[in-house]
Amino acid sequence: MDTPAISFSFTPAQTLHFDRTHRIRAVIQPATPERADAAASPATAAGEYCLAHHALEGAETAARAGDTTTFDWYTSHVDVNAAPLSTPTAVGPRIVVAPGLDRLPRSAISETPYYVLSPESVAASPDLQELAAAAFATGAKNGFGDLLAAHAVVVVLLRHKQLGDALDSWTITRLPGTVFCDHVDEPAVLARDFIHEAGHNWLNDALTATATKISDEAQFYSPWKQAMRPAFGFLHACWAFPLTMIYTARVLPETTGTVTQFLTAYLAQQRDLLARTTEDHARALALVPDTGLRQRLHGVHQNALSL
Repeated sequence: MDTPAISFSFTPAQTLHFDRTHRIRAVIQPATPERADAAASPATAAGEYCLAHHALEGAETAARAGDTTTFDWYTSHVDVNAAPLSTPTAVGPRIVVAPGLDRLPRSAISETPYYVLSPESVAASPDLQELAAAAFATGAKNGFGDLLAAHAVVVVLLRHKQLGDALDSWTITRLPGTVFCDHVDEPAVLARDFIHEAGHNWLNDALTATATKISDEAQFYSPWKQAMRPAFGFLHACWAFPLTMIYTARVLPETTGTVTQFLTAYLAQQRDLLARTTEDHARALALVPDTGLRQRLHGVHQNALSL
């Protein structure tokens, strides 16, 4: 199905990536802060931004614990040893890890479990790297390469499940560019979840870069949660789910058998859910002061409604 191309290039977010990376490096290595490369491609700058947040989070945790050995490692590895962990993909080198749920702590920084790259991190098994690479290739082929290149830099694969099982995935704001995903043995399905979570990362960066503050006072009904939600969460859902709908409509002709059935049912379900947000989405968008961001959110929502 043909749908309009989506541009994920957003100058304020690219400026954010450059400036925040430089500031983090200045904190971690105050004597000789490494200047971020202003000429770097948006994807490269976004990758450095993602890894810098892992280094900052790891260094802060080590400092609080009095672990000088680990702290010293982070201050000398602001790229968190990315090269040996990286998997080549259609959207550039990605770090794909599968540490197991018991290695994902919970703390005050996140309501959900999370994982910070560390000296002990190892790449996922070859079969999982291959699955992730195939998912990135599928997402890129269907128009989401720029989104995935900049906002799904570190992939933490969680539980292996069967097609049709409930799949959990999430992001956390403290680790931008990182996605956490359950997985099945189907790249087309994993690509859908990469796109969903990368979409959340994109919007978080866009809101931060435009200094957009959305009050929690305004509440909107979320058909996905079947509950009233603050505008922030509602707008996130009305951005990330439409992205997966557009992707699903594009990828369906490439699928067969049970994957076709699964994704067809998913698209039908999402059409019904999204249709219930039409009036509220217009009201929620009025809370977004940046014209460019507001137009992006509106355009994707409208494209998905037309499927």
